[in-house]
Amino acid sequence: MENLKTVIVDDDESSVDNLCFELKHYDSISVEGIAHTGIAGIKLIEKIKPDLVFLDVELPDMLGMDVIMKLREGLSWSMRIVFYTAYSKYMIDALRNYAFDFLLKPVDRKELEVVLSRVKTQKKEDMFPNRIGVFSVDSEKPFMLVTPTGDLRVLRASDIGYFRYQSARKSWEVALTNGTFISLRRNTSAEQLCAYDEQFVQIHQSFIINLSYLLMVQDNRCVMYPPFDAPSEDLIVSRKYRKEMMKRFFQL
Repeated sequence: MENLKTVIVDDDESSVDNLCFELKHYDSISVEGIAHTGIAGIKLIEKIKPDLVFLDVELPDMLGMDVIMKLREGLSWSMRIVFYTAYSKYMIDALRNYAFDFLLKPVDRKELEVVLSRVKTQKKEDMFPNRIGVFSVDSEKPFMLVTPTGDLRVLRASDIGYFRYQSARKSWEVALTNGTFISLRRNTSAEQLCAYDEQFVQIHQSFIINLSYLLMVQDNRCVMYPPFDAPSEDLIVSRKYRKEMMKRFFQL
């Protein structure tokens, strides 16, 4: 295996120490830097331009997926992402179906060997030049959300009709195609939600819609395609957000 410049982004010192210890068994891995927050991780990755990044799923200031979203537009080299987390093994297996590489904390030597073997056998041209090698080519881009109880959910944009803000709980929740709502953790912001996908656009202080489900705007009210054609509340477009929303809508 060629020498791989590696960066670790994780706020858990013991997990970092454990991972560094295991990586010392591989002459081809060179740990070039460690960051403990998402912002610091982004700066470090942009500086070092690593081949491989071990990224914690949940950091103090943002989710690991948020780090990817902030990096992906300006990426000018090929890079492989490996998420690692303390979530249950069942969740890890489910997430792997979305074309991520994942490890469970504390890092198991055999599991690490499997992941690094994937990196070794992956052809350079398959690592998405100028992009982060984490999404499968033909699949819809997935992203992760965290609930107030700390549960991790992996969704796709097509699963979501809109987000609504619950002022009583001071948190956002997401409306899914199956008719259910999932509450999100309190520190999830509208800016973070809109950044997940270009189809998500804010129409009101309390609403963010998926433009893919927008049929028309009638009397400042969003009329949606099924299954969101009869939401439990009116999706009203406020004056503050109308111009940008209509601009994005007509660009579709």
